[in-house]
Amino acid sequence: MQTLSRDFKDELRAKANASLQRHYKNLDAEARSIKHDPPSGEMLASFTTHLQSSNRILVLIGAGLSASSGIPTYRSAGGFWRTFSDQQLAKKSAFEDDPILVWQFYDYRRQQAKAALPNPAHHALAEMAARKPGLLSINQNVDELCQRAAHPAGQIINLHGSLFRVKCFDDACGYEEENHAIPVIPQFPATEPPRVPDSTNTSSSVSGVSIDDLPHCPKCKVSLLRPAAVWFGEGLPEDKVNQVEQWMRGGSDASEDEKVDLMLVVGTSAMVWPAAGYIGRARKAGARVAYFNMEEKSAGVARPEDNDWMFLGDAAELVPKAFEGFLSSVGN
Repeated sequence: MQTLSRDFKDELRAKANASLQRHYKNLDAEARSIKHDPPSGEMLASFTTHLQSSNRILVLIGAGLSASSGIPTYRSAGGFWRTFSDQQLAKKSAFEDDPILVWQFYDYRRQQAKAALPNPAHHALAEMAARKPGLLSINQNVDELCQRAAHPAGQIINLHGSLFRVKCFDDACGYEEENHAIPVIPQFPATEPPRVPDSTNTSSSVSGVSIDDLPHCPKCKVSLLRPAAVWFGEGLPEDKVNQVEQWMRGGSDASEDEKVDLMLVVGTSAMVWPAAGYIGRARKAGARVAYFNMEEKSAGVARPEDNDWMFLGDAAELVPKAFEGFLSSVGN
């Protein structure tokens, strides 16, 4: 059987992604057209009362938290770069096939994250963590907006890594470092074009850039450096998972989870495991759950149950609103 040429496959991918982006645009427009009622005074009072008495609070943060800061989610119309979807480039096989292309993609994502600003929800979560030393945030975002909002470093676990850390592609080497260089190499453009799939332009590489120009590991001096973000198909960093486990067990070697008073699910549909599993674990450990999402799930672990709070709408608006009663009562 004759194999398809790369140019033809690139064109097919571009057309498919353009169609998928149009579908996401329609979904985004439909979601924006839905007008949610603001949370009632009774609901806010109930949440504030429970928040005031809560000591151990677990927060699960997803891409919806940063959406209002201009960071698109990968299941949205903005989750595309050139003719590719995020999911087609954020994986090991893509880097093995074309590391120049993947580094261009991540260079753009770093530019995008650096240009964004923490929104009111990032700041409200940071202030809540400072007021509640028993709070732990499990962050699935890689944009570092929580850190820039001054979220206490000891109370946040960046489960999926960071756009601004790099590591050796060879796991056996183990080298990792912070890296904020933009562009990551001088040969990359300082500003990338918009994320618009264009079936007429399937070019993948910047002309004149070679693999030798890409960042190389200074430790083993053999392998390339790659973004230290968890890619699709990869397991979570063991040390991060262990940190969450330590908190769930109350910092001890107990065989059961310690009591959790409150679980906040912010900007995530809880479809990615094992992070989604923390909702059920917290509930089993006694937590009441508050959701801050654009839509209410009717099935799955993110489905609200009796005695939960469902704050429907933009997390950037609803998180500060929900926290206002408590934060204003404790003063500065």
